[in-house]
Amino acid sequence: MTDEPVEGFAGLGLRAELLSALSTLGYEEPTPIQREAIPPLVEGHDLVGQAATGTGKTAAFALPVLQGLTPGAADDAGPQALVLVPTRELAEQVSQAVHRYGRELGVRVLPVYGGQPIGRQLQALRRGVDVVVGTPGRVLDHIERETLRLGDVRTVVLDEADEMLDMGFAEDIEAILAETPATRQTVLFSATMPPRIDSIARRHLNDPVRITMGRKAVSPDELPLIRQSAYLVARPHRTAALGRILDVEAPAAAIVFCRTREEVDQVTEALNGRGYRAEALHGGMSQDQRDRVMGRLRGGSTELLVATDVAARGLDVEQLTHVINYNVPAAPEAYVHRIGRVGRAGREGCAITLAEPREQRMLKAIERLTGQRITLEKLPTVTDLRARRLELTRAALQSSLETDDLERYRVVLDSLTGEFDVEDIALAAVRLLHEAAGGDADEKEIPSPEPPAERPGRAGRAAPGKARGSQSGVTRLFFGIGRQAGLRPQDLVGAIAGESGLSAREIGAIQITDRFSLVEVPESAADTVIMAMRRSTIRGRRPTVRRERFTPR
Repeated sequence: MTDEPVEGFAGLGLRAELLSALSTLGYEEPTPIQREAIPPLVEGHDLVGQAATGTGKTAAFALPVLQGLTPGAADDAGPQALVLVPTRELAEQVSQAVHRYGRELGVRVLPVYGGQPIGRQLQALRRGVDVVVGTPGRVLDHIERETLRLGDVRTVVLDEADEMLDMGFAEDIEAILAETPATRQTVLFSATMPPRIDSIARRHLNDPVRITMGRKAVSPDELPLIRQSAYLVARPHRTAALGRILDVEAPAAAIVFCRTREEVDQVTEALNGRGYRAEALHGGMSQDQRDRVMGRLRGGSTELLVATDVAARGLDVEQLTHVINYNVPAAPEAYVHRIGRVGRAGREGCAITLAEPREQRMLKAIERLTGQRITLEKLPTVTDLRARRLELTRAALQSSLETDDLERYRVVLDSLTGEFDVEDIALAAVRLLHEAAGGDADEKEIPSPEPPAERPGRAGRAAPGKARGSQSGVTRLFFGIGRQAGLRPQDLVGAIAGESGLSAREIGAIQITDRFSLVEVPESAADTVIMAMRRSTIRGRRPTVRRERFTPR
C-alpha cells in the first residue's frame, strides 16, 4: 500500500486514526461528495447534500462525525452523535461503516431499529454508546421510554431524508430533533430536494453549506453489451413470473437482486422448490458462508444467486449471463451498477427487471440516465413455456448425439426394435428425457396486471375510517392498537415500512378505531409483515398483529 491513497484523505484534515483505518480498508481517493462535504463538516458547519445512493455519502458524514468524537466518554452520558435512517437495512449498513472507520478510536456504535430484541439495545444504552444509528420510530420509542437521552448529542445526521418523509416519519423527526441541543451540528442528505426537505433545512439547520452532486450521465460506450428488458407483473404474481422467465431464459448463471434479507430467503426457497440450484447471499451471513456460496457458483454447482445489493458489493463472477431485478432498483445508478456485472469483455448479457405498473416512471428514469431503452416484454404464456422446454429437450438430444459415446446403449435399442418401430422408440426416449427435465408440468397462466388505480390520500392510503373494499392480492391486517394509544396513520406506515422492508407505496388503506386498526398490505407480504411487527413496538407498545377475522361495521 503506497502513501498516495492516505494523502488523498489526509488533505481533508482527518485525524491519524481515521487515515490509518481508511488505508487498512483499501480506500484510495475520496469520492466527489467526500471531497466536497468532509472539510466543511470537520470545521463544524451544518450541511445539506443532494446525493444519490452509491456516491460515497456514508463516509462523507461518518468520517467528520468520528473526527469530532471523544470516544469512551462517561458511561452515564448519552451518545455524542445520532444518525437517522429510513430502514433497518440502512441502519445496519451505516452502523457497520462507522464501526469500521472508527475501530482504531474504540468508538461504540449501536444500531437501533425494530425487528431485533429491544433488551439488547437497552443493555447497550445502559453501558454507554458514542454513536446511535437508528430508524425514527425506534429512536422515538427509546426517547419515550427514557432509555435514550440526546442532551449530549453534538451532531445529528438525517440520511436519505426524502425517503424518511415518504415513509411518514416527518413528525417523528421533528420530535427527535426537539430532544437535541440547539447548538448541535445538523447534516441532511437526500437524493431529491422537494419543498418539504427544504422546509426542514430552513427550520433546523444554521446557515448550511449546500452541495449538489448531479447524476453523471452514462455514455453508451461505458455500458456493457446487454439486452435490457422489463416485465410488468402484479406483486402477488412476481415469484411465479420470475420462475416462468427463468424457465424460458435458461441462464447458465444468474444473479437475482432483492431488496431485503427476508425477500432473498423467500425467493431462494421458491426457486429451489421449482428445481433450480439457488443460493442466498445477504448481510446476515458470515464471511465463511459467503465464500462457500461464491465457490459453488464459480464451480458450477449453483446456477442462481439471490442477493441484496449490499451483499453483492464487489461481486465479480466471470460466467454470469443474466442479472434479474426482482424489484425496480430505487436509484437508477444502482441499476447501472447491477447490470454491469454481465456483458463484460465483449460477451452479451441479459438484464431483466420485474416491475409493477406504477413503477414504469422509475424505468423511464433509468432510461434517461443510460440513454438506452428497456424493452417492455409480455410474460411468457404456458404455451411459450412448453415450446421452450421442448426446444431445450431438442438441444440436449442434439448435444448428446454430437458428443456422447452412445454405443453402450445399443443393447437397449436392439432389444426393443424387434417389437417396436424405431421412430416410436425414439419418441418414447424423447418423452422420458423431456419429463425428467420438468416436461409439461402443470402451469397456470399469470394474469396481466391491472393499471394502477387512483387511490385517495398521500402515498396511496385512504383517510382513516374510509377503508377500501378488499382487492385481489390484498390482505387486511388487524393491529391491536388504536386512537386511545395516540396512534396515527404515519405511525403504522413508518413501523411497517421500517420493520418489514415493505415500501410506503405498497401499504394500502388504513382504518384506525379507538382500540384497533386495520391496514391493507399485499397478500404476498402479509406473513412477513406479521412476523416483523410481532417483534416490534408501536408508540411504545407491542400490539397483537394478525390477519383480519371480521369486517367492522
